[in-house]
Amino acid sequence: MRLYPKDELYKEMSFISYYFHWSEDEVLSLDHVSRRRWCSEISEINKSLNPSKKKKEKSILDMKPDRRI
Repeated sequence: MRLYPKDELYKEMSFISYYFHWSEDEVLSLDHVSRRRWCSEISEINKSLNPSKKKKEKSILDMKPDRRI
């Protein structure tokens, strides 16, 4: 069984918590697919509210994973 990377989990949790003001327990109760979906939805809202001609990372899903351990 492969576990989800801890750093990625924290990034997703902080992203959702920041925008929706959800508690740690609320975010942790989401399954992986739901968490990723919420991250995607939040990112789409950000893109629509902050259109830019320059390519910027506006989505947590576009961010490069940090491979430091």
